[in-house]
Amino acid sequence: MKIYLSGPMKGYPDSNFPAFHATAAALRAKGLDVVNPAEIEPGMPQPKEDSPDWKDFYNTCLRADIKALVDCQAIALMPGWEHSSGAHLELHIAHRVGLTVRNVGELLAA
Repeated sequence: MKIYLSGPMKGYPDSNFPAFHATAAALRAKGLDVVNPAEIEPGMPQPKEDSPDWKDFYNTCLRADIKALVDCQAIALMPGWEHSSGAHLELHIAHRVGLTVRNVGELLAA
């Protein structure tokens, strides 16, 4: 089962990529096939959130992430996901296309 990792990025240092990478590594160590959005567009330079280029950057990344999401069978929600508009959108799409919804904590405890 391919699992998409969803959580907060905006407003976090380094867009919360360190937490995404650590969580993906921990889930992979449990034998899970993880799609980490922090790995989808790794070569794109990220503008500052208050710059004029931020919206284009965000939309480009979100579109790539949604394409990856719909190819998965499940979504795993990281702590703080409820404060992220992108994670809310990903969860909404996951519900609509019939993905299994899990919390990262549940998967790590299993």
